[in-house]
Parts: sequence; C-alpha cells; structure tokens
Amino acid sequence: MGIKTTSDYVKFYVNLDIQGKVSLLSFIHNEKMVLKQKLENKKLDKEPIINGIKILEDLIEELKKDGEFKVLEKYNR
Repeated sequence: MGIKTTSDYVKFYVNLDIQGKVSLLSFIHNEKMVLKQKLENKKLDKEPIINGIKILEDLIEELKKDGEFKVLEKYNR
C-alpha cells in the first residue's frame, strides 16, 4: 500500500482534482470501504490495510471536528 500517512491521503485526493464534485469526507468513506474489502483477500498483508483504515478513521474524526477546508489547508502544504 503506497499511502501511509494522513497527508498522503489528502494529497492523493487533491491530485485527483475532484474537489467540488466529491467531498473529502465522501472520498475517505469510499477509500475505507475499498480497504475493508481488501481485508477479505487472504493473500494480502493485513497490517498495512488495517493501518490505512485507522488513518482514514482518524481523518474522518478530524473532518467532523474541524471541517474540510481546515483539513485540506493543514495537510496540503
């Protein structure tokens, strides 16, 4: 898994150039769903996937607390 930090997830979202079409929160929820599906694959190393889910859960909480604008500003430097 190439994304290992909260900043990586935010930068990935920004680089997709989908702001205004898909909110960061929706994007994060979709990413979390994809990772949960990957957990079902017995051949994949589970630890990076679990770490990714944890990062996304923390990011969701931060988005709820601070809002999308502040989170984007904080991590997209």
